[in-house]
Amino acid sequence: MQGKGKAGSGGGSGRGARDLRVRVKTARGRKLSSTRWLERQLNDPYVQAARREGYRGRAAYKLIELDDKYRFLRPGARVVDLGCAPGGWLQVAVARVNALGEARGKPQGRVLGVDLQEVDPVPGAEAHVLDFLAEGADDTVRGWLDGRADVVLSDMAAASSGHRQTDHLRIVALCEAAAEFAFDVLEPGGTFVAKVLAGGAEGGLQARLKQRFDKVANVKPPASRADSAEKYVVATGFRGAGAVE
Repeated sequence: MQGKGKAGSGGGSGRGARDLRVRVKTARGRKLSSTRWLERQLNDPYVQAARREGYRGRAAYKLIELDDKYRFLRPGARVVDLGCAPGGWLQVAVARVNALGEARGKPQGRVLGVDLQEVDPVPGAEAHVLDFLAEGADDTVRGWLDGRADVVLSDMAAASSGHRQTDHLRIVALCEAAAEFAFDVLEPGGTFVAKVLAGGAEGGLQARLKQRFDKVANVKPPASRADSAEKYVVATGFRGAGAVE
């Protein structure tokens, strides 16, 4: 973690842990925004942890923190990850549902990811190229699973337009589409987890989820950057495909 190393004597100079921070010089042809992004990446403790622990990105820790709190990735669970590239959430799910069968005496789960692009293989997971918005995609996924899913995950984000409100509306629409997909593939009692952006337009999504699930929570895991508007909705206790109050 940043600031945990040996800082040196300093003799009361006040420099201390600040000496450990990596600073990036602006190179010819590199924008200042790119330099700031690179510097943030190099000094991000979650990025550093992902490299040490072999995860494909810092986003893996968001799922870890959400599951630590809500415990939806149980051994034996069948998981579908929408927009699964680059595969960090697949890695977490594989370990937690025992998809490789390495935890003896516990049920073995299944992890299935779909994305518009090919994803490098993740041991214990099945990754398919599929547009979940395409007609019949829910039937295809149920066929791959030989049944329904216990958990549907979505860490998808729409391409940024640079306009905050537009981006908010786009990601809410994407999350709503993911929720409709979840309604079609989830087992009763199942869980839906998805990323949204705070901004005021997600009220309709919240109301829809509350009709279909016993509990709906909104949470910003510690791994989400403080300056990000992202949060996650965790809907548990799916009432079934036809259940609407």
